[in-house]
Amino acid sequence: MKFNILTLFPDMFKGVLEESIIGRAEKKGILSFNYVNIRDFTNDKHGRVDDYAYGGGTGLVMAVQPIYDAWKSVCGEKKKFTVYMSPQGKPLNQQLVQQLSSYDELVIICGHYEGIDERVIEEVVDMEVSIGDYVLTGGEIPAMAMIDAVSRLVPGVLPGEEAYSEESHYNGLLEYPNYTRPETILGKKVPDVLLSGHHKNIEKWKRKQSLFRTWLKRPDLLRKVKLSKEDENFVKKLKYKRRNRVQSAVWNE
Repeated sequence: MKFNILTLFPDMFKGVLEESIIGRAEKKGILSFNYVNIRDFTNDKHGRVDDYAYGGGTGLVMAVQPIYDAWKSVCGEKKKFTVYMSPQGKPLNQQLVQQLSSYDELVIICGHYEGIDERVIEEVVDMEVSIGDYVLTGGEIPAMAMIDAVSRLVPGVLPGEEAYSEESHYNGLLEYPNYTRPETILGKKVPDVLLSGHHKNIEKWKRKQSLFRTWLKRPDLLRKVKLSKEDENFVKKLKYKRRNRVQSAVWNE
């Protein structure tokens, strides 16, 4: 999968995307990153890419010409799906991440200052995406978060589907707790079921833990996910317990 990133600060991405799992996937040719410096395309003799907003207001707005020309340098005559990182966009969630991972190539526009001229959005942007209801200095950090989330779902980036299919939010629930060696530390022991080798019981335990954690931390998610009859009965059982009596984020039964 190829990411074309239009930004004023291409070097910000390299320290993040060239490391760890994402960096290894790039070296293998599974992912590729094309960093396009918007400033390289300005026609302004002073290298400016922004100007004051019509109608007044504080701050500067990124102009149409350099962004559009940078976009054209990537797309040519063939339109590519284009995302603009914006606090006004669709909230980035796992469902949207899955949708974006289905594309072979994306163009991502990172705004700065007070944003970009509305006419760029109207002309080239297919989707605006937000990582939360707050405002950052620019679109670079949101773009990194989105690229990381999308990249994990690209075949070959992770060892297999099981590496992400049980993680929080993938199936609508939060992930169950995880443990590693030693069996006992800080006075706490790994749950016996995980040491039993009984795979069916382990899977049942993991499911209950996911349901419990979701009920405890993000009960709003339970209204969106499809539950089995057994799941529903378990959640009903949880509702009889007083929240203030819960001592741990691990369901003990």
